[in-house]
Amino acid sequence: MPPIYVGTYAESGGPGLQRLGFHAIRGWTCEDAFLGARNASFGAYSPRHDLHYLVNEHRTGTVSVCRETTEGWQEVGRVATGGADPCYVTLDADESALAVANYGSGSIAVFRLDPASGLPFDNPDVHANTGCGPVTDRQEGPHAHCVRFGSDDKWLFHVDLGTDEILAYPFDPTADRLGERHLAYSAPAGSGPRHLVFHPTLPLAILASELASTLTLLLVEGESLTAIDEVSTLPDSFEGTSIAGHLSLDRSGGHIYVTNRGHDSVAVFDWSDGHTPHLLQHVPSGGASPRAFALLEEERLLVLANEEGDTVTVFDVRDDGTLAPHHQAIDVRAPVFVFAGSPLPR
Repeated sequence: MPPIYVGTYAESGGPGLQRLGFHAIRGWTCEDAFLGARNASFGAYSPRHDLHYLVNEHRTGTVSVCRETTEGWQEVGRVATGGADPCYVTLDADESALAVANYGSGSIAVFRLDPASGLPFDNPDVHANTGCGPVTDRQEGPHAHCVRFGSDDKWLFHVDLGTDEILAYPFDPTADRLGERHLAYSAPAGSGPRHLVFHPTLPLAILASELASTLTLLLVEGESLTAIDEVSTLPDSFEGTSIAGHLSLDRSGGHIYVTNRGHDSVAVFDWSDGHTPHLLQHVPSGGASPRAFALLEEERLLVLANEEGDTVTVFDVRDDGTLAPHHQAIDVRAPVFVFAGSPLPR
């Protein structure tokens, strides 16, 4: 079982990067916390360089470049993201470029990585958006919430919750700058696009819209994204207030997992035929405001951070992709991000 790490918010009392360990008798327990990553709300791992890139979600946004060792975590570098409140980070297929979404400033930043060390070079290529949406308390301006390289690595997609847009930039791994941007998709007004994932083999993508609590099936044609269908992430009978959270696929693309913050659930969809996602299950999250999760397919587990519930819950993943009700809740203050580390010797 690899160690699990939980990113937390310092201003809400989070302990830093909290390590969880699993013991056959005691179950899941909290172990050491790494104080060098105080607001790690998202991250990306580079197997090529054996480095973790963790955003520090703060008004003066940075990315910490860290390595996990037998002696604990080491921060080997830190760079400014050129914007406020970075909340998402991703790598291109060759792990030669790092892209960051700055939520607060509504901008994205692209860093070239040193091919030998994996450290980001200074002076990232920063692109700010403009505009707003009809939900005045959430869309008063642009809010970049996700940035993803397309399946062919020729385009970089910028998901903006504040302007109800997905923008696309031509990407060349040998160039210093992105190309001229295009409007890839105009989302319904007030829907608040949050997270975008691409199917591993088909020219399709799924978009989770936070404010509308929807999943949109998109056809991918170069830089263009065309809506094919849309489903709710919530039960038909639900009448309360809820917003969508984290979105992920399993490796085959056959199952979709998305969190509902307010309904406090994880919605599981079957997507094995590549057509309209078919709802399989809503399972209670075991805590308030489920934010993000890690899907551990080899271990057949899903580990979920409940931000306002101050808990991390663990689910078994059944053969059909559905989740067994959580069998343990771990107390962690202000958890917002979850990822698996390396099973290093201790």
